[in-house]
Amino acid sequence: MSDGYGGELENEQGGGGGLIAYLPSIIWQRRWWIILPLIAGTAVGAAAAFLLPASYRSSALMLVESPQLSADLVGGDQGAQQGSPIDRRIAKIRQQILSRPDLIELIEGNNLYPDERQRQPLSAVLDKMRASTSIAPVSADIGGGGPGSNTIAFSLSFEYPEAQKAQLVAQDFVERLVKLDATQTAEQATGTVEFLEEQANNLTGQINAIERQIESIKLANGMTLSNSSGMLLMTGGGNYQAQIASLQRENSQLQQQLQLQATATDRDQGVIAAEAALASARAVYSDSHPDVLSAQKRLDLAKKFAQQNKTRFDTNPMIRSQIASNNAAIANLEAASNRETARASAVAAAQARGPAVQEQISQLEAKADGLRTNFQKIQSNLLAARGSARISEQQRGERLTVIDPPVAPDRPSSPNRPMLLASGIAGGGGFGVAMVLLLELIARPIRGVAPLQALTGEPPLVIVPKLSKTGKRASGGRGRLFGRKSSDEAIEEELDEPAERSPRRRRFRLPFGRRRDASAATLG
Repeated sequence: MSDGYGGELENEQGGGGGLIAYLPSIIWQRRWWIILPLIAGTAVGAAAAFLLPASYRSSALMLVESPQLSADLVGGDQGAQQGSPIDRRIAKIRQQILSRPDLIELIEGNNLYPDERQRQPLSAVLDKMRASTSIAPVSADIGGGGPGSNTIAFSLSFEYPEAQKAQLVAQDFVERLVKLDATQTAEQATGTVEFLEEQANNLTGQINAIERQIESIKLANGMTLSNSSGMLLMTGGGNYQAQIASLQRENSQLQQQLQLQATATDRDQGVIAAEAALASARAVYSDSHPDVLSAQKRLDLAKKFAQQNKTRFDTNPMIRSQIASNNAAIANLEAASNRETARASAVAAAQARGPAVQEQISQLEAKADGLRTNFQKIQSNLLAARGSARISEQQRGERLTVIDPPVAPDRPSSPNRPMLLASGIAGGGGFGVAMVLLLELIARPIRGVAPLQALTGEPPLVIVPKLSKTGKRASGGRGRLFGRKSSDEAIEEELDEPAERSPRRRRFRLPFGRRRDASAATLG
């Protein structure tokens, strides 16, 4: 093998025989695989750009301005609104203006989506209108509001195939939102005041009820709460028992006197002497003896005289009266003693209940103190809410203003024709290139010396091309165009030279790349 051919083989094997090295020839050989998808992609992109219906977007820019007064003067309600996250506020705005009744009214009033209403259910039309309505924050912090201000800006837009109707619907959204904001701000301030007033009245009623309960417990447990009175009541208990004992002794003496009065006849001296004489006579004589009968008569006369004397000197009524008086006094003293004992028992029981009653009263007082603390907080919030309500009435609180009202757009927002065309061209060209590379990987044609050597196991000595007239003319034209001869013409000239001018072994340099125009052979 010659030095020139060997150098070419070494260069190709060193890195020039890869797929990237032959990429231009591959693309040219399979150019129609790229041109046809490119044309198809361009056609699809152009069709999408010019056949898709145009859509117009009308937008408005709105501001939620911070209050003109400080947050301390505005109050808790306005401060809570001011500090709410932008996403939550936008979600609330969407709920306010995209409710089902309002959207139905807008659709019927402006005759929106006439074709869709005939083909689709109303819920699908409403979902499409919600998807066409966009509310997005523009900036969460716009300067100029002073320290602590939080001015929020957001855009409201509506997209529709007709520019005029898009502007009308966007304007209606803006008007509804401004009206709702003003109404809801006033209603919210008034509702907050009413709620706090109701809470304050409720707490006042609870505090008064607890105070009345404490007073009733103190009245019902007076002895329990007064420790000294119980001790004073306990000191008079022994006096009653001493007086009762004295009266009972006096009655006992009086009873003895009555008994003595009852036996006074039997204790008379004449009666005693007559009884002794009668007993002596009976001891001697029988009962029918005249002496016994005479002694019996004397005894009867003695008893009669003794009874007369007893009646004359009888003190029984006075004694009995004194005894009755003493018994009445004893009964009164016993009743007083019983009352004193019962009262002492009640005092002792009350003193035993004292800690529990004190604990109950302490719990009620602690509950009342907590309610009073809450009442003070509610009073402070109520004052702030009343101030917020007055600020809302004067339009000095947080308010919604329109900076840029919606207008009828003069050009459609979609479709983006340049983007669709570029996407079609890029997609078609990329698909064609991918197909060419896929075909190369599947067919794996022989391009260059290295694949041929890998296939045959021997380095090629010469490559004999298969020439055609068309290829010759084309190659000659390209060679003449660049002021040089093509490889095919050079080979043909070398073949036409006389044998004596050529060496015994000829070397040919051929471009590799077209499988259908060249065939390789290895010469030994």
